[in-house]
Amino acid sequence: MRVLAAMSGGVDSAVAAALAVEAGHDVVGVHMALSRNRDQFRTGSRGCCSIEDAGDARRAADVLGIPYYVWDLSERFEDTVVADFLAEYEAGRTPNPCVRCNEHIKFEALLDKATALGFDAVATGHYARVVTRGAAPDGTGGSRELHRSPNQAKDQSYVLAVMGPERLARAMFPLGDFASKDEVRAEAARRGLSVSAKPDSYDICFVADGDTQGFLRDRLGSRPGEVVDTEGRVLGEHDGAYSYTVGQRKGLGIDRPAPDGRPRYVLDVQPATNRVVVGPAELLSVDRIEAGGAVWFDGVLDGPAPLARPGAAFDAEVQVRAHGTPVAARVRATDGSTGAAMSVELTGTPLRGVAAGQSLVVYAGTRVLGQATVDSASRASRGTTAPASAQPAGTGVSS
Repeated sequence: MRVLAAMSGGVDSAVAAALAVEAGHDVVGVHMALSRNRDQFRTGSRGCCSIEDAGDARRAADVLGIPYYVWDLSERFEDTVVADFLAEYEAGRTPNPCVRCNEHIKFEALLDKATALGFDAVATGHYARVVTRGAAPDGTGGSRELHRSPNQAKDQSYVLAVMGPERLARAMFPLGDFASKDEVRAEAARRGLSVSAKPDSYDICFVADGDTQGFLRDRLGSRPGEVVDTEGRVLGEHDGAYSYTVGQRKGLGIDRPAPDGRPRYVLDVQPATNRVVVGPAELLSVDRIEAGGAVWFDGVLDGPAPLARPGAAFDAEVQVRAHGTPVAARVRATDGSTGAAMSVELTGTPLRGVAAGQSLVVYAGTRVLGQATVDSASRASRGTTAPASAQPAGTGVSS
């Protein structure tokens, strides 16, 4: 096969490209330039797509003996991933930029361009597995499933779930069977790849200094407003509701404790009134979630009906953060106002601080069944809709 290897300049993508070459594929390496200020885009292990990273990717391609190119996707990245990040926070929601990057850049812009140039697949350094069921003896056909990586600490199936079955059919994850990052680094060292000891990139790649609130403030400006309790009593002031997150305890801008002495947490971020609502921890727990923009993978579960058929319901597990704990749930496929959606009833432990804008991924064991974006969350025992506003989401950045 002709394979385009996405090479970020990190050890994961370099080893993934090496394994694709070793498997006998005709491999071409490409580095995606996503930042408009690439020479200032990396600070130690933060950020990516710097001149340094492009150089590291080129050296890895030279060692592997494969052609190498740099594609400038910075405008697309700014117009989709960064713009979505800002718009969602401004709306009181919490986006996961790595989910959007995989959706709009790696498995849309990059994959579509690769297909147009005659490549059969794109290989990346993500930690996830592809399992093919029902293939013919010659390996053709069958249904491809996305599964968790055996490396639980690095598993990235959560941020990949948005790609759906059509894009999964043209994706390769050569690191799928590696159980640890140390194994990947050892493999890189054995192959003479200089990135074998390079630090991982983490956090939000376009916020290289790690100051997300500062980034939002620079882009969205100062917007003073009130911090209130659940009764609407003013407790303090803020400089921008977008910089608060559901579940946040510190830095609330309140100069006096609660009457009962218990800590307060952010319960809701209200962009319409520019208010931040705070209250006790128990109000953060939810057991009902509505999510839209659903993406379902091929296949069935516990019966002949496709997972995506409206009304289809099944028991599974759901996860709302990149490295969060999956919880038991009853999931029902629905038709939302903007297309496919899902309704989730948690049958195990309630979740705390579920935020609108977070990615909700449905699993059956290690298998990814579907993904959707949280619209609202509630607690059945209270009979009221719980806030589903901004909350930090894990990023799961791949090097």
